[in-house]
Amino acid sequence: MKTSPLPAYTQAAALLNRIPGDLLLLVARLGVAGVFFMSGRTKVEGLLTIKASTYDLFNTDYKLPFVPPVIAAHAATYSEHLFPILLVLGLFTRVGALALLGMTTVIEVFVYPDAWPTHLSWAGLLLPLIARGGGAWSLDRLFGFEPLRKDYAA
Repeated sequence: MKTSPLPAYTQAAALLNRIPGDLLLLVARLGVAGVFFMSGRTKVEGLLTIKASTYDLFNTDYKLPFVPPVIAAHAATYSEHLFPILLVLGLFTRVGALALLGMTTVIEVFVYPDAWPTHLSWAGLLLPLIARGGGAWSLDRLFGFEPLRKDYAA
């Protein structure tokens, strides 16, 4: 008699359910921070000197309908540096994640509407951070900005 693979699947699922939610939030913070920070680094030379090519991109490819290109270039560049650093530290995590989700939405709607699979993957990392915060391994928790969640604790 052939045995069903479901008991093995059930055992594996039970084991995977033991992965702490706080670890998942940490991985989400680091993963999405890396994407945005590395994008921000392509826009500058040195520490934070915006390249001429960045201004060119915001005048052409990244042109937004309601924001002047120079302002958009500065806002995007500084946002792609500041908010990822906050996510890595887990400091004001919800604010940083919400800001990057807003940036993702602007990019999707006005710049690269056909890149929705990429943008959806970014949103998939940002939404749990907005909903749950930075988790136990964050400065938000250390400083008492986020209470311990009994339903999502490590």
